[in-house]
Amino acid sequence: MIQNLKFGHKKLYIDGELVDAQDGKTFEVICPADEKPIATIAWAGKEDTKRALQSAQKGFESWSVMPLETRLQWIDKLRNKLIENRDLLRESIMYEMGKVWEGTDEDLTSIINSLQYYADEIKLRKDIPIADKEGTHEHKLVSQPLGVAVAFLAYNFPLLNLGFKLGPALASGSSIILKPSEFSPLSAYIIGELCAEINFPKGVVTIICGDVKDVGIPLCESTIPRLITMIGSTETAQKLITQSAQTSIKRYSMECGGNAPFIVMDDADMALAVELGTALKIGNTGQICVAPNRFFIHESVIDSFTEGMVKNFNKTKIGFGRENKPEMGPLANKASVVKVKQIIDEAVKQGGQIRCGGSPIDGHGYYFEPTVIRMKDNNAEILQHEIFGPVAIIVGFKTKEEALKLSNNTNAGLASYVFSSNKETLNYFTDKLEFGEIQLNGVKYDIYLPHGGVKNSGIGVDCSTYALDDYLVKKRVSRALQA
Repeated sequence: MIQNLKFGHKKLYIDGELVDAQDGKTFEVICPADEKPIATIAWAGKEDTKRALQSAQKGFESWSVMPLETRLQWIDKLRNKLIENRDLLRESIMYEMGKVWEGTDEDLTSIINSLQYYADEIKLRKDIPIADKEGTHEHKLVSQPLGVAVAFLAYNFPLLNLGFKLGPALASGSSIILKPSEFSPLSAYIIGELCAEINFPKGVVTIICGDVKDVGIPLCESTIPRLITMIGSTETAQKLITQSAQTSIKRYSMECGGNAPFIVMDDADMALAVELGTALKIGNTGQICVAPNRFFIHESVIDSFTEGMVKNFNKTKIGFGRENKPEMGPLANKASVVKVKQIIDEAVKQGGQIRCGGSPIDGHGYYFEPTVIRMKDNNAEILQHEIFGPVAIIVGFKTKEEALKLSNNTNAGLASYVFSSNKETLNYFTDKLEFGEIQLNGVKYDIYLPHGGVKNSGIGVDCSTYALDDYLVKKRVSRALQA
């Protein structure tokens, strides 16, 4: 059967070797576009996890003392290997996620750029002198590799998420254990194969996937990891912190769920707002932590905005494959279809009116209609739920003060969007929105820009030079001056 699968069988990557699980367990990877298996992966057990932790510690001990120039040569070698296998990696993402072909380029480019960015950035890190007020000592702040990092990854951007963790870990001199989502593990396992092909130093990178009780919990409870980092839901972050804090003090960097507001004032560029609002909900089938959930539209323009979204959603080309060139693919799994449908049904119960879409698409695959819902009750409980699907819930408001109150009425605080041509209005929202990211009249994300949230949307930062700090320990060195 393995030979008949498109991508065959993939093994764990532990201690520089491709190995099957010790108990022989495997897991079937399903393509969400047609619900057919595309690969099997080795499914790690407790003994595999134990070996992974031990080898990662040994890997750190050698990697952390390796000359920086040598480390950077290895990073560059891995980066070149990814570029060499660009088509394979993009195709694996397309099949494991059902992602449109154009969307796979963002995933792959992100990990390639991350490796390059942090290789460049670590070279800029210097010891920081600290002035001594009494003139009796010389002080400096030095940075050294932290240790073993464990990264739990979300399914929505398989290699982008992996790259956000791999880049700073390798550049800092830390080793890393990568645990991809069971819904999109294929591309991560291929990264393991490529590491093995170039004989990447043993134990520095580890890639395993398995049950929570055999992999997730043992990784957290071990005293070996110094950092637990994650991209996923707030609920998952809470569990990881609880599990890992029982045995040792660890660092945390968690990018959690969002509930982004999308505020459109009456003086906004309406065509731009509709275009970007559509793109953010259609892109990756709405499975983006920074995708807008709640569209707060000034009552004087809410009808034209709604009509524009409905028009764009109705003409969206849905499908799968490189040749078909669809604009939107399926959701990643059946559970997502059920969840999105439940959210829509609950919105209707709370007074929402479906303007387009609203249902799964019949046939094979986890496809869902792009959906627009108008809510009359701007305090409806459903507005507290992260959708993670191609659904736009539109709510009207009268004043910017009302829009601000509605926007901040959430425990999440990741991304937010504001559209207005008035500078004072933009400054008002910039000062008062309780979100880690505020996008004004546009959208911009890149590896050099800090990405993080406030409130229940997480701690720490992905991307930018600040992400390096999670993987480095700072030491203050003070030397007494001779009298």
